[in-house]
Amino acid sequence: MTGPERRDILKKPSNAKSYMTTLVLIFLLWWSADKTDSSIVTLINGFPEMGKLLVEMIPPDWSYIDVVWKPMMETIQMAVIGTTVGGLVAIPIALLAAGNVTRSPWIYHPARIILNLIRTIPELLFAGLFVAIFGIGAMPGVLALAFFSFGLIAKLTYESIEAVDPGPLEAMTAVGANKLQWIHFGVVPQVAAQYIAYFLYTFEVNVRAAAVLGLVGAGGIGLTLDRTLQQFRYDRSALIIILTLAIVLLIDFVSTKIRERLL
Repeated sequence: MTGPERRDILKKPSNAKSYMTTLVLIFLLWWSADKTDSSIVTLINGFPEMGKLLVEMIPPDWSYIDVVWKPMMETIQMAVIGTTVGGLVAIPIALLAAGNVTRSPWIYHPARIILNLIRTIPELLFAGLFVAIFGIGAMPGVLALAFFSFGLIAKLTYESIEAVDPGPLEAMTAVGANKLQWIHFGVVPQVAAQYIAYFLYTFEVNVRAAAVLGLVGAGGIGLTLDRTLQQFRYDRSALIIILTLAIVLLIDFVSTKIRERLL
């Protein structure tokens, strides 16, 4: 190999692509900030008002906890029911959407379209629709969380099913196992731990979401939070935020420990 050829091989690659990518990202950031009237100056000018709000929140009104505790428990109950219903319904749809289980594209493509459609609609919109149908209360919140849980868990589960080891499945097919046996003994053992992990993660998300759904009338602690904000009782709002944070952190710690044991 001659000297010029060696220099061509060792030549440093051009950085033009990296520079162009950086310029495009900077342009997109500037364009988005300009169209949404977002600026650092506006943020800095808002700091004094944020400080005033924090002053009104401190100290929290701890005597209000007797009023807050019941709707907070209702929020957790909404998350439990919504996650459970959505998680159970997600199992058959996830199997239908998995290409290695349902071989026909006429089945798994429509199943995936349904999942994409449901995930497109945010839980707040679901809650608003169900409030209009069933009225203010916990029922619209439970249904909104169930639909959200269904879309999320089914999506993650069918992707896990498609990533399973095909060896056991091929061996079961070779010995004449039917489709139900194939799923029960070949698919379920490989994805059960991941499914439970997805279920617990969705439950964590739903506890946070359930606290917000009440702002549109879907029950839970959100209704109480909205009332305190409308009354300008920010000390009571601070209590609700602290209690919600404490419960979410506790649930996150417990579910993390469970996931570590499973995975």
